[in-house]
Amino acid sequence: MNETAAAGRMIGRKEGPIAHLVFDNPARRNAVSASMWAAIPPILDGFAADPEIRVLVVSGSGDKAFVSGADISEFDKTRASRADAERSSRVGAEAMTALRTFARPVVAMIRGFCLGGGLNVALACDLRIATEDAQFGIPAARLGNGYGESGLAPLVATVGPAVAKEILFTARRYTAHEALALGLISRIVPAAELESFTRDYALGIAANAPMTITAVKSVINELIKDESRRDMTTARELVMRCFDSGDFKEGRAAFKEKRKPIFVGA
Repeated sequence: MNETAAAGRMIGRKEGPIAHLVFDNPARRNAVSASMWAAIPPILDGFAADPEIRVLVVSGSGDKAFVSGADISEFDKTRASRADAERSSRVGAEAMTALRTFARPVVAMIRGFCLGGGLNVALACDLRIATEDAQFGIPAARLGNGYGESGLAPLVATVGPAVAKEILFTARRYTAHEALALGLISRIVPAAELESFTRDYALGIAANAPMTITAVKSVINELIKDESRRDMTTARELVMRCFDSGDFKEGRAAFKEKRKPIFVGA
Protein backbone atom coordinates (compact mmCIF):
# COMPACT_ATOMS: atom_id res chain seq x y z
CA MET A 1 0.00 0.00 0.00
CA ASN A 2 1.39 3.41 -0.99
CA GLU A 3 0.48 6.45 1.10
CA THR A 4 1.31 10.13 0.82
CA ALA A 5 -0.01 13.04 2.89
CA ALA A 6 -0.70 16.36 1.22
CA ALA A 7 -0.52 19.75 2.94
CA GLY A 8 -3.68 20.69 4.77
CA ARG A 9 -4.32 17.24 6.26
CA MET A 10 -5.79 15.68 3.17
CA ILE A 11 -4.47 12.18 2.62
CA GLY A 12 -4.21 10.39 -0.71
CA ARG A 13 -3.33 6.71 -0.75
CA LYS A 14 -3.57 3.79 -3.13
CA GLU A 15 -4.60 0.21 -2.42
CA GLY A 16 -4.39 -1.86 -5.60
CA PRO A 17 -7.01 -0.52 -8.03
CA ILE A 18 -8.64 1.59 -5.28
CA ALA A 19 -7.53 5.15 -4.52
CA HIS A 20 -8.47 6.76 -1.21
CA LEU A 21 -9.05 10.46 -0.54
CA VAL A 22 -9.26 11.00 3.22
CA PHE A 23 -10.36 14.14 5.09
CA ASP A 24 -8.02 13.96 8.07
CA ASN A 25 -9.07 16.40 10.79
CA PRO A 26 -10.72 14.15 13.42
CA ALA A 27 -10.23 16.64 16.28
CA ARG A 28 -12.73 18.92 14.46
CA ARG A 29 -14.88 16.08 13.12
CA ASN A 30 -13.08 16.43 9.78
CA ALA A 31 -14.13 20.04 9.25
CA VAL A 32 -12.48 21.29 6.06
CA SER A 33 -9.96 24.12 6.25
CA ALA A 34 -8.97 26.33 3.32
CA SER A 35 -5.69 24.44 2.95
CA MET A 36 -7.56 21.14 2.84
CA TRP A 37 -9.80 22.37 0.01
CA ALA A 38 -6.72 23.56 -1.86
CA ALA A 39 -5.00 20.17 -1.44
CA ILE A 40 -7.76 18.18 -3.15
CA PRO A 41 -7.19 19.00 -6.87
CA PRO A 42 -3.47 18.05 -6.85
CA ILE A 43 -4.22 14.73 -5.17
CA LEU A 44 -6.93 13.96 -7.72
CA ASP A 45 -4.61 14.95 -10.59
CA GLY A 46 -2.14 12.37 -9.32
CA PHE A 47 -4.82 9.71 -9.18
CA ALA A 48 -6.04 10.59 -12.67
CA ALA A 49 -2.54 10.06 -14.06
CA ASP A 50 -2.35 6.53 -12.63
CA PRO A 51 -3.89 4.01 -15.08
CA GLU A 52 -4.01 1.30 -12.40
CA ILE A 53 -6.62 3.20 -10.40
CA ARG A 54 -10.17 2.09 -11.22
CA VAL A 55 -12.21 3.49 -8.29
CA LEU A 56 -11.87 6.38 -5.82
CA VAL A 57 -13.19 6.05 -2.25
CA VAL A 58 -13.70 9.25 -0.25
CA SER A 59 -13.84 9.08 3.56
CA GLY A 60 -13.12 10.89 6.81
CA SER A 61 -10.66 9.94 9.55
CA GLY A 62 -11.93 8.44 12.80
CA ASP A 63 -15.37 7.15 13.68
CA LYS A 64 -17.20 10.41 14.45
CA ALA A 65 -17.62 12.05 11.05
CA PHE A 66 -17.32 11.82 7.30
CA VAL A 67 -17.01 15.60 6.94
CA SER A 68 -18.81 17.97 9.31
CA GLY A 69 -18.58 20.97 6.98
CA ALA A 70 -16.27 23.92 6.59
CA ASP A 71 -13.94 24.79 9.47
CA ILE A 72 -15.95 27.56 11.16
CA SER A 73 -12.94 28.53 13.30
CA GLU A 74 -11.41 30.00 10.12
CA PHE A 75 -14.43 32.13 9.18
CA ASP A 76 -13.15 35.28 10.90
CA LYS A 77 -10.15 35.09 8.58
CA THR A 78 -11.46 33.46 5.42
CA ARG A 79 -14.99 34.94 5.30
CA ALA A 80 -14.67 38.22 7.16
CA SER A 81 -15.76 40.20 4.09
CA ARG A 82 -17.48 39.62 0.78
CA ALA A 83 -14.10 39.55 -1.01
CA ASP A 84 -12.75 37.00 1.48
CA ALA A 85 -15.87 34.88 1.12
CA GLU A 86 -15.61 34.97 -2.67
CA ARG A 87 -11.98 33.82 -2.57
CA SER A 88 -12.78 31.07 -0.08
CA SER A 89 -15.79 29.92 -2.09
CA ARG A 90 -13.69 29.81 -5.27
CA VAL A 91 -11.11 27.48 -3.67
CA GLY A 92 -13.86 25.21 -2.39
CA ALA A 93 -15.68 25.22 -5.72
CA GLU A 94 -12.48 24.22 -7.56
CA ALA A 95 -12.04 21.28 -5.19
CA MET A 96 -15.64 20.19 -5.66
CA THR A 97 -15.38 20.47 -9.44
CA ALA A 98 -12.22 18.33 -9.42
CA LEU A 99 -14.04 15.68 -7.39
CA ARG A 100 -17.25 15.82 -9.42
CA THR A 101 -15.45 15.59 -12.77
CA PHE A 102 -13.03 12.80 -11.77
CA ALA A 103 -13.41 10.36 -14.65
CA ARG A 104 -13.51 7.14 -12.62
CA PRO A 105 -16.27 6.04 -10.22
CA VAL A 106 -16.21 7.85 -6.88
CA VAL A 107 -17.69 6.22 -3.77
CA ALA A 108 -18.33 8.13 -0.54
CA MET A 109 -17.82 6.00 2.58
CA ILE A 110 -19.82 7.84 5.24
CA ARG A 111 -19.89 7.34 8.98
CA GLY A 112 -21.11 9.85 11.57
CA PHE A 113 -21.67 13.48 10.66
CA CYS A 114 -22.11 14.46 7.01
CA LEU A 115 -23.09 18.10 7.30
CA GLY A 116 -22.91 21.31 5.28
CA GLY A 117 -19.91 21.17 2.99
CA GLY A 118 -19.59 17.51 3.95
CA LEU A 119 -22.94 16.76 2.32
CA ASN A 120 -21.72 18.65 -0.75
CA VAL A 121 -18.61 16.45 -0.81
CA ALA A 122 -20.80 13.34 -0.61
CA LEU A 123 -23.05 14.60 -3.41
CA ALA A 124 -19.99 15.18 -5.61
CA CYS A 125 -19.41 11.42 -5.42
CA ASP A 126 -21.21 8.99 -7.71
CA LEU A 127 -22.30 6.56 -5.00
CA ARG A 128 -22.78 7.00 -1.25
CA ILE A 129 -22.60 4.24 1.37
CA ALA A 130 -23.43 5.20 4.96
CA THR A 131 -23.58 3.65 8.40
CA GLU A 132 -26.88 3.34 10.25
CA ASP A 133 -25.88 6.10 12.69
CA ALA A 134 -24.84 8.64 10.03
CA GLN A 135 -26.45 12.09 10.15
CA PHE A 136 -27.03 14.47 7.27
CA GLY A 137 -27.95 18.15 6.96
CA ILE A 138 -26.98 21.67 5.95
CA PRO A 139 -27.05 24.07 8.96
CA ALA A 140 -26.35 27.26 6.99
CA ALA A 141 -29.55 28.94 8.25
CA ARG A 142 -28.29 28.54 11.83
CA LEU A 143 -25.01 30.26 10.98
CA GLY A 144 -26.28 33.06 8.75
CA ASN A 145 -23.89 32.32 5.88
CA GLY A 146 -24.98 32.33 2.25
CA TYR A 147 -25.34 29.17 0.19
CA GLY A 148 -24.80 29.67 -3.52
CA GLU A 149 -25.30 27.86 -6.79
CA SER A 150 -22.26 25.60 -6.56
CA GLY A 151 -23.48 24.19 -3.27
CA LEU A 152 -27.17 23.99 -4.10
CA ALA A 153 -27.13 22.69 -7.69
CA PRO A 154 -25.98 19.15 -6.81
CA LEU A 155 -28.48 18.98 -3.94
CA VAL A 156 -31.39 20.12 -6.12
CA ALA A 157 -30.34 17.68 -8.86
CA THR A 158 -30.35 14.84 -6.32
CA VAL A 159 -33.49 15.45 -4.25
CA GLY A 160 -35.46 18.09 -6.18
CA PRO A 161 -36.24 21.70 -5.26
CA ALA A 162 -38.90 21.06 -2.60
CA VAL A 163 -36.75 18.70 -0.52
CA ALA A 164 -33.70 20.93 -1.01
CA LYS A 165 -35.68 23.85 0.39
CA GLU A 166 -36.77 21.80 3.40
CA ILE A 167 -33.18 20.76 4.12
CA LEU A 168 -31.97 24.37 3.96
CA PHE A 169 -34.99 26.07 5.55
CA THR A 170 -35.21 23.76 8.57
CA ALA A 171 -31.44 23.25 8.97
CA ARG A 172 -32.29 20.01 10.77
CA ARG A 173 -30.40 16.73 10.77
CA TYR A 174 -31.65 13.70 8.87
CA THR A 175 -31.07 10.08 9.85
CA ALA A 176 -29.47 7.61 7.48
CA HIS A 177 -32.84 6.00 6.80
CA GLU A 178 -34.39 9.39 5.99
CA ALA A 179 -31.42 10.15 3.74
CA LEU A 180 -31.88 6.84 1.93
CA ALA A 181 -35.58 7.57 1.35
CA LEU A 182 -34.70 11.02 -0.03
CA GLY A 183 -32.05 9.63 -2.39
CA LEU A 184 -29.14 11.34 -0.61
CA ILE A 185 -27.37 7.99 -0.13
CA SER A 186 -27.29 4.69 -2.01
CA ARG A 187 -26.96 2.11 0.78
CA ILE A 188 -26.95 1.71 4.56
CA VAL A 189 -24.67 -0.83 6.27
CA PRO A 190 -23.81 -1.60 9.91
CA ALA A 191 -20.91 0.50 11.20
CA ALA A 192 -18.74 -2.56 11.81
CA GLU A 193 -19.12 -3.59 8.17
CA LEU A 194 -18.64 -0.23 6.46
CA GLU A 195 -14.99 -0.58 5.47
CA SER A 196 -15.18 -4.22 4.36
CA PHE A 197 -18.44 -3.66 2.47
CA THR A 198 -17.09 -0.56 0.72
CA ARG A 199 -13.85 -2.29 -0.19
CA ASP A 200 -15.67 -5.27 -1.71
CA TYR A 201 -18.10 -2.91 -3.45
CA ALA A 202 -15.22 -0.90 -4.94
CA LEU A 203 -13.34 -4.03 -6.01
CA GLY A 204 -16.47 -5.27 -7.76
CA ILE A 205 -16.64 -2.04 -9.74
CA ALA A 206 -12.89 -2.17 -10.42
CA ALA A 207 -13.27 -5.62 -12.01
CA ASN A 208 -15.68 -4.27 -14.64
CA ALA A 209 -14.71 -2.69 -17.96
CA PRO A 210 -13.28 0.75 -17.12
CA MET A 211 -13.93 2.24 -20.57
CA THR A 212 -17.60 1.29 -20.30
CA ILE A 213 -17.88 2.83 -16.85
CA THR A 214 -16.11 6.02 -17.92
CA ALA A 215 -18.45 6.35 -20.90
CA VAL A 216 -21.54 5.73 -18.76
CA LYS A 217 -20.43 8.31 -16.20
CA SER A 218 -19.77 10.85 -18.95
CA VAL A 219 -23.17 10.35 -20.57
CA ILE A 220 -25.06 10.57 -17.28
CA ASN A 221 -23.15 13.67 -16.19
CA GLU A 222 -24.04 15.38 -19.47
CA LEU A 223 -27.70 14.35 -19.24
CA ILE A 224 -28.17 15.99 -15.85
CA LYS A 225 -26.88 19.32 -17.18
CA ASP A 226 -29.14 21.90 -18.73
CA GLU A 227 -29.59 20.88 -22.38
CA SER A 228 -27.85 24.04 -23.63
CA ARG A 229 -24.66 23.08 -21.73
CA ARG A 230 -24.40 19.41 -22.71
CA ASP A 231 -21.41 18.06 -24.61
CA MET A 232 -22.96 14.90 -26.00
CA THR A 233 -20.42 14.72 -28.84
CA THR A 234 -17.60 13.89 -26.44
CA ALA A 235 -19.81 11.54 -24.46
CA ARG A 236 -20.87 9.65 -27.60
CA GLU A 237 -17.24 9.34 -28.70
CA LEU A 238 -16.39 7.67 -25.39
CA VAL A 239 -19.26 5.24 -25.97
CA MET A 240 -18.09 4.36 -29.49
CA ARG A 241 -14.50 3.81 -28.31
CA CYS A 242 -15.78 0.94 -26.21
CA PHE A 243 -16.74 -0.97 -29.35
CA ASP A 244 -13.22 -0.56 -30.78
CA SER A 245 -11.51 -1.69 -27.59
CA GLY A 246 -9.71 -4.88 -26.70
CA ASP A 247 -11.88 -5.01 -23.59
CA PHE A 248 -14.98 -5.44 -25.77
CA LYS A 249 -13.31 -8.41 -27.47
CA GLU A 250 -12.29 -9.79 -24.08
CA GLY A 251 -15.82 -9.42 -22.74
CA ARG A 252 -17.30 -11.34 -25.67
CA ALA A 253 -14.64 -14.06 -25.45
CA ALA A 254 -15.13 -14.46 -21.69
CA PHE A 255 -18.89 -14.76 -22.18
CA LYS A 256 -18.44 -17.52 -24.78
CA GLU A 257 -15.85 -19.32 -22.66
CA LYS A 258 -17.92 -18.94 -19.46
CA ARG A 259 -15.16 -17.30 -17.47
CA LYS A 260 -14.58 -13.99 -15.76
CA PRO A 261 -13.23 -11.31 -18.12
CA ILE A 262 -9.94 -9.57 -17.44
CA PHE A 263 -10.28 -5.94 -18.50
CA VAL A 264 -7.25 -3.68 -18.99
CA GLY A 265 -8.96 -0.43 -19.95
CA ALA A 266 -7.94 -0.40 -23.58
